[in-house]
Amino acid sequence: MKKFTTAALAALIAAGSMATASAADAQSRYDRNDRQEQRQDRRDDRRDNRDDRRDWRQDRRDDRQDYRQQARAYDRWQRAERRYSAPRYQAPRGYRYQQWSYGQRLPSHYSRGYVINDYSRYGLRAPPRGHHYVRNGNDVVVAAVAGGLITAVIAGLFN
Repeated sequence: MKKFTTAALAALIAAGSMATASAADAQSRYDRNDRQEQRQDRRDDRRDNRDDRRDWRQDRRDDRQDYRQQARAYDRWQRAERRYSAPRYQAPRGYRYQQWSYGQRLPSHYSRGYVINDYSRYGLRAPPRGHHYVRNGNDVVVAAVAGGLITAVIAGLFN
């Protein structure tokens, strides 16, 4: 009987250790799967961040493109659709009326007294950043404030 109890006890211990081993094996498989899922989550997060950066860059590109299109909306040479009455034009001292065109430089004397600040009164849009409207005879010139580079001419705006 002693042999039988010892054998039964040994079988019981072996079955318990096998159950523990299989539970540990299942636990390690669970940990392995969990780690794989965590790695996959990190990859997905990086991919999402990459997509966010890509979207942000695309938005910036679109903004720059819109700005360039607005700048191009000022045609280089336009004929005024409507004419306005204004006081008689007198050229700056030492200058006479000259028809300016795109790409030329406007002398600094014109920027002193002939800048049009109330452009909406004459049906003009706001000038691009760093530019202003300057009256030249019956025409209006869009020139850079800093260097006087002419970017657009609106012919015949005044009577």
